[in-house]
Amino acid sequence: MTQLHDNIYAFIWESMTVNNCNTYLIDGPTRVLIDPGHEHLFEHVLKGLENLDLSIEDIGLVICTHAHPDHIEAVKLFKNTPALFSIHEEEWKLVKSMEKHINISLKADISSFSPDFFLKQGEFSINGLEFNVIHTPGHSPGSISLFMPEPKALFTGDVIFKEALGRTDLPGGSGKILKESIKQLSELEAEFLLSGHGEVVSGSAEVKENFDHVMRVWFNYI
Repeated sequence: MTQLHDNIYAFIWESMTVNNCNTYLIDGPTRVLIDPGHEHLFEHVLKGLENLDLSIEDIGLVICTHAHPDHIEAVKLFKNTPALFSIHEEEWKLVKSMEKHINISLKADISSFSPDFFLKQGEFSINGLEFNVIHTPGHSPGSISLFMPEPKALFTGDVIFKEALGRTDLPGGSGKILKESIKQLSELEAEFLLSGHGEVVSGSAEVKENFDHVMRVWFNYI
């Protein structure tokens, strides 16, 4: 667990052989957890929370940037806690269209952790925490990114990473659309690029250079 700012903590998944996503905690009057990851790998987040003298009972809102299992599966763990769960409506439509297959892969009924509300493009605030919700499809149809104007932190899910971008060969993926989403995000003045996998990019110049690198190198291949 790494503290990135006064109220932002990163639980970076560092294994090179086992897939899971990065998870982020925003500590405020309502504590927000972004992308809890795989259920069976959630222990590393629990340990990080324990280091902050917190438990899952202290989380008020769980946000998933998209619904791939390595980002959403551990939402099940919050079923009997005070936490609300939110995702973009387009992403949940994809989930429902594949419900039978997802129930098998998650070994659970997805209706047991349906969203309490949907996030939409635009400003979103919760108990003093301010976000700009940005619909960024391409990796998945309802993928979102979250921008906190203070401290200029950009959570991108699997849209863009350090020196890489999200895959587009999964259901609902589109290279053309992903390019447009990345271009849209590149216009933000971000100090932190907090992606779903890989390292954090810190510093406005470094974030800008990462966008330039990805557009210059990887746009030729999608």
